[in-house]
Amino acid sequence: MQIKNPNNIFRRFIFNDNSVMCNKFNKNIIILGIESSCDDTSIAVSKNNDILSNIVADQKVHKKYGGVVPELASREHQKNIIPTLALALKEAQVKINEIDGIAFTRGPGLMGSLLVGASFAKSLSIALSKPLIEINHMEAHVLANFIDHHPNFPFICLTVSGGHTQLVLVKDVQTIQLLGETLDDSAGETFDKCAKLLGLNYPGGPEIEKEAISGDETKFKFTTPKVDGLNFSFSGLKTNIRRVIENNLKTDENFISKYKKDLCASIQYTIIHILMEKLKIAIETYNIKNIAISGGVAANEKFRSQIKLLETQQNCRVLIPKKEYSTDNGAMIAIAGYYKYQSQQFTKLSTDVKPRYRLNTYIK
Repeated sequence: MQIKNPNNIFRRFIFNDNSVMCNKFNKNIIILGIESSCDDTSIAVSKNNDILSNIVADQKVHKKYGGVVPELASREHQKNIIPTLALALKEAQVKINEIDGIAFTRGPGLMGSLLVGASFAKSLSIALSKPLIEINHMEAHVLANFIDHHPNFPFICLTVSGGHTQLVLVKDVQTIQLLGETLDDSAGETFDKCAKLLGLNYPGGPEIEKEAISGDETKFKFTTPKVDGLNFSFSGLKTNIRRVIENNLKTDENFISKYKKDLCASIQYTIIHILMEKLKIAIETYNIKNIAISGGVAANEKFRSQIKLLETQQNCRVLIPKKEYSTDNGAMIAIAGYYKYQSQQFTKLSTDVKPRYRLNTYIK
């Protein structure tokens, strides 16, 4: 994404328009959603429940390090955020002064990355005299299921991403109850770290998925952590996988190259099995047949196919967001902002970002 003189574009968008505070009784509500929690800069424009644009600027700079480098991430956000805004407005065919509210990710996420998005959102709010709307990143992942869909309440949502693994009960748009979460590593983080052990590129999830297609998922049997209730644990699994690889390398230095596809298939199978077993327990415990998934790992085809099987196995109604709305994106921030705008849940300019923004202390 290359745009010449992005700062001049920004000045044209902001200062050549005369804006007034939005009318809360407008028939159509247009929200600008800004997502900058980790390594992707994303800005979207929504009109009521419809997404008019959803632009994502990837940060490929992290690949050579095998993971996200926080300082580099925040610098990339600073470079990308203005051109991303320009493209989002252009694709949506919306002028900056037509925006009714500005939603941004307050947390959880990387401190530096969150600060870039929050500061930019606050600047727009001041310049345009538009209300500011803070969004919890995990809440937004759940509400991504409302894009192009109309979920039946209540429903259980399993959010699986690079930094989080959570099960929540969604009673309505503003009432989300945390049922269980990971006690250590997330499922997405486990994919990334296992991929690194196998010499695969970052991010690891998509790389393992590609290798697993032609692999034997029954070739290696890895441990399944025993965790009570609806909480998750992946630390023990990650350690077990590392030991299996290291022990086999002692007797066969070509072990990884020989069995890479089988290892990937077995790793993927084990992680998805753990996720599915906890979800099935939640379905039985709460007797709820409406199921949704979200988060970056929700883009995994094997995982999506296993979730779809619940329709016949458990007689469930399953919602799966489009892949573009599963990974971190501005659209989910915009849709969450739309619902908060309706109830006038606006944010003060003095509000700080919150890198450890827990869902269960945020939703009431």
